[in-house]
Amino acid sequence: MALQARLRSPRGCPWDREQTHESLRTYLLEETYEVLEALDSGDEGKLADELGDLLLQIVFHAQLAREAGRFDMDEVIERVHAKLVRRHPHVFGDVKAHSSAQVLKNWEQLKAEERHAESTAKGKGEASLLDGLPKTLPALLEAYHLTRRAARVGFDWDDIGGLLEKLREETGELREALSRADRGHLEEEVGDLLFVAVNVARFLSIDPEIALKKANRKFTARFKQMEQQAARQGRRLAETSKDDLENLWEASKGSALRVTRSSGEK
Repeated sequence: MALQARLRSPRGCPWDREQTHESLRTYLLEETYEVLEALDSGDEGKLADELGDLLLQIVFHAQLAREAGRFDMDEVIERVHAKLVRRHPHVFGDVKAHSSAQVLKNWEQLKAEERHAESTAKGKGEASLLDGLPKTLPALLEAYHLTRRAARVGFDWDDIGGLLEKLREETGELREALSRADRGHLEEEVGDLLFVAVNVARFLSIDPEIALKKANRKFTARFKQMEQQAARQGRRLAETSKDDLENLWEASKGSALRVTRSSGEK
């Protein structure tokens, strides 16, 4: 905190002095994704570095707020400390919780009570269980959190079979929508299909954002292998027939499998 205050001082860094909460938004997102990448890498040193970079963003925002007289880092820590104690009555109180599922259900109930109290204080009336999600959340994460909140109060599928059947149903509705000249309806059906796919991931305790990131990386690696293979044959993908593109894709999948097995053997 002292270091960041010095960087923001008149004799500090010109760049740091120019920053605002708004200008730092991009860096906060970037550092968060770099922490996730470090987690995937399994490199402890890299993870420690990236967690430090993320912490710096929190320190920076707290310093800006302190300068404006709104709050400081002490209040940030005190608030999260009080929140953790309040939301763990099974540790710091008399509430019983014998499983993580019960803990999560209690946690959601406590958050609902907090949202209700806040809504009442602001004169907004009855609060919804789905209130409080950041409006800036990407749609994929928003769908994940919406269904997760609903599931924690029992509004959920009985088993994965029902969800997979729903996925099949939405695929059928999308096929039907393709026959209509109504782009709005088509967009709606694509949205329904994506929503159910996110729900499948959530039901299986898989973060859809992380799962999709991994799928993106896998596609990127295989596509680059296609480009390299085509280049070795003296051609570009844009000049390659559909059938040959499919053959290159299948070859890239086989190559990736061999690399995975080789790494496992080592």
